[in-house]
Amino acid sequence: MNRRIQFFLGAGLLLVLGLLGIYLLGKLTPYQETLKHGPDPEARANPYLAAEHFLRKQGLQVQRADGLEVIKDLPSAGQTLLLLGDRNRMTPKQAERLLAWTAKGGHLLFVAERLWDEEEGKSGDLLLDSLGIQQYESEELDEDASEAADEEAAAEDEHDAEQPTEPMPEEAQAAADEGNAYPELTQLYLENEEAPAYFNFDTDFHLYDAENRAHAWANSDAATHLLQLYHGDGLISVVSDSWIWQNQGIGEYDNAWLLWYMTQDSQVTLLYRADRDDLFSLLLEHFPQALVALALLLAFGLWHLGMRQGPLLLPASRNRRQLQEHLRGSADFLLRHNGQHSLLQGLQQDIQRRARHRHPGFERLAVAEQWQVLSRLTRQPSSVISQAMRPLPKQRLAAADFTRQVANLQTLRNAL
Repeated sequence: MNRRIQFFLGAGLLLVLGLLGIYLLGKLTPYQETLKHGPDPEARANPYLAAEHFLRKQGLQVQRADGLEVIKDLPSAGQTLLLLGDRNRMTPKQAERLLAWTAKGGHLLFVAERLWDEEEGKSGDLLLDSLGIQQYESEELDEDASEAADEEAAAEDEHDAEQPTEPMPEEAQAAADEGNAYPELTQLYLENEEAPAYFNFDTDFHLYDAENRAHAWANSDAATHLLQLYHGDGLISVVSDSWIWQNQGIGEYDNAWLLWYMTQDSQVTLLYRADRDDLFSLLLEHFPQALVALALLLAFGLWHLGMRQGPLLLPASRNRRQLQEHLRGSADFLLRHNGQHSLLQGLQQDIQRRARHRHPGFERLAVAEQWQVLSRLTRQPSSVISQAMRPLPKQRLAAADFTRQVANLQTLRNAL
């Protein structure tokens, strides 16, 4: 193959590759893709970070607090305290101090945490019970409302049966339909405003002012979600939930506007947590690996202390065991479990049994005569016989007395 043919083949291959590249480039379509990495660590750690930034942009002074101790140095006038944290560990004294701080001119906003218990006559929420506010589930209200509606409908049917009905005007029907355009949203009406503000509170809960102290409120079609009442020189706002002000919900509807409206012309203190975690909870949250290492160290330490020190003792050989060892072991066992009296009585009974065998009718003799027979049979003085065979005392004998008594009894038994 000469060079000319190689040149034409190479040129043709390059031409084919160029045409293929042009075809593929014509088929390619550029596009843009946005990768969402989620919120940054600060936003994940602070669910109300967006609310803080929003209030600061409105020109308000905002600070955070970690506990109710902040009210000691916090002036009441011109202050709004947003109590958005968990209050399960709040004490009655803390609740009294918080209400006293509000009565001096502060604005307290908190979230209702517990439902009203009809049997106990309280909810367990110290702030709600102190203010006479009760929280229910909306389902209970629906059941009561349906029963009342049935009774009202029955009464209207009886009334309509007596009087002829007229069709509702189209304007009135349209107004009625327009009023229920957003039944799941909470509406707040203000003076000199044609349309209400809308918020998406959780419709599963309802706030009820049992003492009729509230002067302002906001309702959805199903329940009440915001109550405001005066307390001394201050103001208290109660909401059914605070999710509308968290990072994922503050930008919806008029949620951000409501937060500004509730805190305008004041300095804001955000209290995310009404109680602090104990030391163990903090260590478990921030140093779980250290706690696991400490637990393993304690386990290994206990295991090391529980190990035997030195080799195990082998059992004694059977070849070295003697009858004397068995007798001594049996005697020690009987002494520990039955006491001295059992051993001494056994020796006395053994002596009497041998005496009956040596002297028929021994058991029918008097005690003094028995002792004389024993003295004659054993060739022991009467004092030894009386000391050995007399009834045993109830108290425990001393070691020397017990040994002496056993020796005397054994001497008599061996003599028989």
